[in-house]
Amino acid sequence: MPTTFFGWVGFLLEQYGPLFAAGTAMTLLISLSGTVLGFIIGLLVAIVRTIEPPRGAGPVRRALLGAAHALMNVYIQVFRGTPMIVQAMVIYYGSMQYLGIDMDHTAAAIFVISINTGAYMAEIIRGGIISVDKGQFEAAHAIGMTHWQTMTTVVLPQAIRNILPSVGNEFIVNIKDSSVLNVIAVSELFFQAKSAAGTYFRYFEVYFIVAVIYLVLTLTVSRILRFVEKKMDGPDNYVIHGSQSDSRAEIHVSAENEREAVKRWNA
Repeated sequence: MPTTFFGWVGFLLEQYGPLFAAGTAMTLLISLSGTVLGFIIGLLVAIVRTIEPPRGAGPVRRALLGAAHALMNVYIQVFRGTPMIVQAMVIYYGSMQYLGIDMDHTAAAIFVISINTGAYMAEIIRGGIISVDKGQFEAAHAIGMTHWQTMTTVVLPQAIRNILPSVGNEFIVNIKDSSVLNVIAVSELFFQAKSAAGTYFRYFEVYFIVAVIYLVLTLTVSRILRFVEKKMDGPDNYVIHGSQSDSRAEIHVSAENEREAVKRWNA
């Protein structure tokens, strides 16, 4: 048997490498799926929460809209105000005990992360919507756009760009917080590590390996997200074609006009 720290690390990687790989894949699956579904949930909740009753709306419509807002506020407060580990226990064992539903462990994990993430995403997206200038709302409504058209074509493209760092941060948090789902026997990385650590009672070495894996995952995701943000920002130097204040744009427009004139002459 190994006698040094790094000897044990190498031995454990050799013996339980496939176990760590399977746990890492499961962690990525449930964290990525939960983040995507949570983003969709948060997006829908945020859009509904921005709807205001139109002028002349009847009392029934106002009451229904108020009830929807209240229900979503309760959802956000409950899932932001309770730990994910408690939510997992309540949902998984509660559905089994009172509803007779024996949920698949992976499906239960994705469901828990999705609704937990959705509550945070709703507030993140609401903040992104608020960051967009109100004049754009008014301009869209002035040309006859509905609330849904205004949100999907004018506001959300700008809001999503503004909140992209927060969305990426939520994904990184989910990668780490997925470890708490071992309480409902989800075979993610931390759950697999407990199995490996219990065989030889080398807890420090096993969890050192797990910590390095989590660190590699989060750093890799951070780099990918920064690359995506840079791509969405566009080039640092650009020319607004048709600008009257930029000589480069004027030169470009003149060249375009000359090419068009040559084409018309040849035709």
